Amino acid sequence: MKKKILIIVSNANAIGSNNRRTGTFLPEVAHPYAVFTEAGYEIDFASLSGDTPYLDALNLADDPENLKFLTGEGWAAMQKAVKLETIDVKPYDVIFIPGGLAPMVDMADAPLLKNVIAETFERGAVVGAVCHGPVSLLNVKLSDGSYLVQGKKVASFTTEEEDSYARADVPFDLQTALTEQGAKFHAAAPWSANSIADGNLVTGQNPASAKGVGEKIVAILEN
Repeated sequence: MKKKILIIVSNANAIGSNNRRTGTFLPEVAHPYAVFTEAGYEIDFASLSGDTPYLDALNLADDPENLKFLTGEGWAAMQKAVKLETIDVKPYDVIFIPGGLAPMVDMADAPLLKNVIAETFERGAVVGAVCHGPVSLLNVKLSDGSYLVQGKKVASFTTEEEDSYARADVPFDLQTALTEQGAKFHAAAPWSANSIADGNLVTGQNPASAKGVGEKIVAILEN
């Protein structure tokens, strides 16, 4: 039976007092999508509101995997992302949350998303996220009352990276917030590939880390 992947994307298209345009960062969805497709997995999309999601970084469309996503089945499927509350997530082997600044708008405090992540993690399925996507892991509490990230090795967009990217636009610092909830934060040099698996939790630092997150998820599923 094919493994099933659910990619959960943000519906936000602007962030901060200056209404900086945003969305899901193209390579952070396209590169893992390519890895999952190559592995022969079934891939579905969901969003929090069920409205058509937005893409950021379309200027990177000349990258082969990004272009294939845009012109192939990936973007067409993402545009039809269904509302998360209408999905039974239990059959999925993986839920994956790509980044972009958009998740910082609607995924830090989304009760249904938090419940879905906790239930998925506790039944032993894989939870993956990259760049700003790990904001979805904040405030997720397990059945014992502990934070999901407590004691876990985690990567996300770093304080140093944010300082040179979108400090004026984000509502809080993601690295700091994850650390405050007990994550064992692993930061590499800015903009370098850095993905990490801790059990069935897989996270990555930035766009360059997205493919590695996908590959680590596949490695877990195939083992």
